[in-house]
Amino acid sequence: MDLGIAGKTALVMSAGGGLGGAIAMALAREGAQVAVSDRSHAALERTVNQIRDAGGNVRGYVADLAQLDSLDSMLEAIRRDLGDIDILINNSGGPAPSPAAGVDSQTWRTQFDSMVLSLMHLTDRVLPSMRAKGWGRIVTSTSSGVVAPIANLGVSNTLRAALLGWSKTLANEVARDGVCVNVVLPGRIGTERIRSLDELRAQREGRSVDSVVAQSVATIPVGRYGSPEEYGDVVAFLASARASFITGSVIRVDGGMIQSI
Repeated sequence: MDLGIAGKTALVMSAGGGLGGAIAMALAREGAQVAVSDRSHAALERTVNQIRDAGGNVRGYVADLAQLDSLDSMLEAIRRDLGDIDILINNSGGPAPSPAAGVDSQTWRTQFDSMVLSLMHLTDRVLPSMRAKGWGRIVTSTSSGVVAPIANLGVSNTLRAALLGWSKTLANEVARDGVCVNVVLPGRIGTERIRSLDELRAQREGRSVDSVVAQSVATIPVGRYGSPEEYGDVVAFLASARASFITGSVIRVDGGMIQSI
């Protein structure tokens, strides 16, 4: 299937590895010219090299989601180098594990700025050109914790949930302008983030990592963790011309793990 995005300009945030890197690779394979961003220069360089080695058209831009000025400078550079952004992939790293109670107010503020406000700011900056052209895709990657809260991820569950209400509201506002806005929820995808969470849980509960993984896998009907590539392919489809009648939706890529309908 031709996804119809060859030559489109895509920006993927937090693309230094994991889900962001896989999404960027999937878009590049479809012929999009991909701008990738991360606060880590070394991680960003790895992603850029991987995509170039695969024959993709990619440029890297160092930016920090916690700094709006940094994001504005990045967007200006992308427009000079590649033109207006047609596809925005809102993706951010997760906060450290925490309960919901007893988190200090500064942590809430800091994480809100980097996980929520920054993505809203980026979206507001790229929307005018999308609406003017009558075509655009905004896909926000969050977490399964927004529909089935995950124990000891209080900050993540809370702040990522805010993006669902924002995304649905925005989708209704821009649908007639040809801009589709969707949210994707990863289940247990085999990334460094998931491995780290499994290791922390094993330490906290005095168990082996293998036993933690086995318990998690037992809750997934397909019987395994997903791969970043599987996740990236779903996001690439939602970012495509073929997905023009999908907007305001929440798509689960979880192997059937989330039990709610």
